[in-house]
Amino acid sequence: MPVAEKAKAVLDEFAVPCVISVASAHRTPDVLKKLVETSDADVFIGIAGLSAALPGTIATHTIKPVIGVPVSGKVNLDAILSIIQMPPGIPVGAVGLDRGENAALLAVQILAVSDKKLERKMEEYRKKMREKALSK
Repeated sequence: MPVAEKAKAVLDEFAVPCVISVASAHRTPDVLKKLVETSDADVFIGIAGLSAALPGTIATHTIKPVIGVPVSGKVNLDAILSIIQMPPGIPVGAVGLDRGENAALLAVQILAVSDKKLERKMEEYRKKMREKALSK
């Protein structure tokens, strides 16, 4: 949940509505399928650790962009590889370990392709980020 909260904070900052749902690719596959197929989301963020099958499973049920966030744990490499090593035809975008905020920023960038207001907000966000870095 801490990784999801990082993503939500960024999405809130950009006024992008989001819903956090908890489901498992292995334990509740029917629940997951229904969540994806009934969602009106334009972009999905799947946050998962260990085998990290969640983002890939989301991608099997939609043609919309899916961003995977591997979660740190006992075997970090397993989560990372499970998300980035998807089979041909079922792509999943990936961000770094525990980087919910980067997943949200990538989602905003995807949405900004067809939303000028979000595009302007992203440009302003980047400008502030550069100014902050230069002031150090």
